Amino acid sequence: MHKAKRIPPQYDHIRKWDVCLDLFMRRLTYSSIAGAFTGLLFCRSPTTRWAFVAFGVGVGLGSAYTNCSYIFNGSSTKLSSSNISTSSQPPPEEEEVVGGGGGGV
Repeated sequence: MHKAKRIPPQYDHIRKWDVCLDLFMRRLTYSSIAGAFTGLLFCRSPTTRWAFVAFGVGVGLGSAYTNCSYIFNGSSTKLSSSNISTSSQPPPEEEEVVGGGGGGV
């Protein structure tokens, strides 16, 4: 039998495109449905209802674009649990200098 060669994940662009297209389609669909539902729930005018749909589409596309840029660039700016745990600790307290000289009243 012949073993198939494995492509390293950083060079597997076909898989990355598949993941990104899936992200775009899902987020576009879910956010437009959420915008339409919110517009129907809170607005009477068709214009404002369409504005809610457009806002939902924009949020979904922006979110998908951000995640796809992380997938393609491998950006390390995305927060991880280790970054959160170290940044949530309070800064070390400064030592107070207790002076011995000088007279007190």
